[in-house]
Amino acid sequence: MDLIEAHGRAMTEFDSRVRRVRPDQWQLGTPCQGWSVRDLVNHLVYEQLWAPELLAGCTVEQVGDRFEGDQLGGDPLHAWVLAAAAAREAWISPKALQRPVHLSSGRSTAVEYGWQMTLDLGVHAWDLARAIGDSEQLDPALARTLLEYATEHAEEFRGSGLFGAPVPVPEDAPAQDRLVALLGRKP
Repeated sequence: MDLIEAHGRAMTEFDSRVRRVRPDQWQLGTPCQGWSVRDLVNHLVYEQLWAPELLAGCTVEQVGDRFEGDQLGGDPLHAWVLAAAAAREAWISPKALQRPVHLSSGRSTAVEYGWQMTLDLGVHAWDLARAIGDSEQLDPALARTLLEYATEHAEEFRGSGLFGAPVPVPEDAPAQDRLVALLGRKP
């Protein structure tokens, strides 16, 4: 599965879960330690707001702190829909994947940035599903693709502090279980 297809599927997975959050669920805890459902969705909205800027060639310094803080306001779903639509449009624009991007960690390729964003959307779709009691089942082909990417970059992730320590699972566990376990979640 190529990046653009994987990104679209991961965005759809997260989107479907956001649309199922009931008003009484925004303060529930998530598998992301210290984050409520609202915090998790705000994190993904924040990331989506950055994508068009970075893919257009802006640096972190140029974007500054304009996306800091609460981006959800009184209508979290609306904030998500707007940010997700703008991000997706940026990703599918001609030559988007051919551009370098400036991340907080330094200069990178748009392709690497895209895989990072896709992994985040996919694993946080699972986190959100677990938090709100929705189906945790991700698209199996997407889970396999993300597992391949995450396995290839596991050492980098361990040193980053972005994910918890891997959780042991059987070698023959489904790809989704191995993916979330690799990223510190208990399937």
